[in-house]
Amino acid sequence: MSDTQVNTGRISLADVPQYASQQERSHNNPILGLVAICAGYFMVILDATIVTLATSNIQQQLGAMVSDLQWVLDGYTLVFAAILLTAGALGDRLGSRRIFLLGMMLFTGSSVLCGLAPTLWVLQSARVIQGIGAALQVPASLTLLHQMFHDQKQRDRAIGLWGGIAGIATAIGPVLGGLLVGLLGWRSIFFVNLPIGILAILLTFRHIPARPGLSQRGLDLFAQVAAMIALGLLTLAIIEGNTWGWTSLPILGSFAGSLVTMLLFLFIEQRAHSPMLPLSLFRSPTFSATNSVGLLINLGFYGQLLLINLFFQNILKYPPLLAGLALLPEGGVVTLTSMLSGRVTAHVGPRLPMLVGLFVGACGFLLMLTIHTSTPYLLLCPMLITIGFGMSFTMPAMTTAAVASAPKERTGIASAVLNMSRQIGSVLGYALLGSLVSGSAMFVSGLHVAMAISSATFFLACLLTLLFVKARPRTKAAVLK
Repeated sequence: MSDTQVNTGRISLADVPQYASQQERSHNNPILGLVAICAGYFMVILDATIVTLATSNIQQQLGAMVSDLQWVLDGYTLVFAAILLTAGALGDRLGSRRIFLLGMMLFTGSSVLCGLAPTLWVLQSARVIQGIGAALQVPASLTLLHQMFHDQKQRDRAIGLWGGIAGIATAIGPVLGGLLVGLLGWRSIFFVNLPIGILAILLTFRHIPARPGLSQRGLDLFAQVAAMIALGLLTLAIIEGNTWGWTSLPILGSFAGSLVTMLLFLFIEQRAHSPMLPLSLFRSPTFSATNSVGLLINLGFYGQLLLINLFFQNILKYPPLLAGLALLPEGGVVTLTSMLSGRVTAHVGPRLPMLVGLFVGACGFLLMLTIHTSTPYLLLCPMLITIGFGMSFTMPAMTTAAVASAPKERTGIASAVLNMSRQIGSVLGYALLGSLVSGSAMFVSGLHVAMAISSATFFLACLLTLLFVKARPRTKAAVLK
């Protein structure tokens, strides 16, 4: 189609598809597309932390028992972890933009339902739908970043910003939650997602190009069901182990059922013509190691985050808002360092920033072994900053290494596996480290044991990185093919 035809308005019917395609491409803006992706991820991370500040208010207004409140918190995490693999496979098959939009619509709509919930059952059900929306968004968001940014350095910086958004959400979640609950009540923490979600949806429609999925690839339904059951039972057992008893029949049955269905999943995948999770991915030492690192660092970091929050509120008697503010040094450095990690990774590859971050984080946990009820807060700040730096300097580089080590057509499922590993690590951290602090009298000694475990997870992750993660998992030419 000539420039004259366009300028004079004379466009033949044969030229319409080509002209429409050119107009669609002209509206694609990678920066605004990145804003949409980061906004969606911001909501996902924010809702993992902000709700904890509202449990007391929810209990008073809805007449909830403690176990009921547990499912308000855990229903989101359980579903999020259980369907990440399915979400990654759907993104590969149907297109990442379509699945990302579906996830954002579900998440935004269910946030409104949470805020309007007249009963506890409605609130718990809406939280489950939020978990589904979150799981659909996260793998698709990383795939979209790889599709929008073809230059490897730009891509690494975008992933660094994406990780930085997680740090911002983690940092302000407790503070924003305490502020909103104190001023407007618990329902307001869910309504805050509405304007963010609408903005992200509009920007996605406008500025992220739609690309076809691999429609010829089967959905592998039996394997997906087996994986969901296995991960769901494992998550259930870990979450409820303290409540029901680790040796109780339901917990032992859940562990056994998880093991059996996971073996069934592996059996199905080995024989599937088009497997949801190609086991060949794990032949890459980098991919296997980064998934192990993801599990380990989330176990240590998020378990620590829970315990330090309890230390501030239950032992030092900080009100919720002050406890959230006390965590700002850790969350604030997460925000800044994640972006720095993306830039460093773009220049030197992921291995060095991972090693630096993991080693610094492990040392930060060791410093935590010195804290007591009389430790001045100003002395705690450097420890929190060190831990936050270690986590945030590792995560973007780890994400880059994991996704780049997988075939380009499998970036969706690769990011889903990584996020699933991290979610399982978070659940393990909450359950295992949380079980070490059972009362005020023994809290500090239990906290010390937990910090030693967290340090060990980071040191082990550092060793795995040193042995198995390459400086650059794939050459630039390979990435662009």
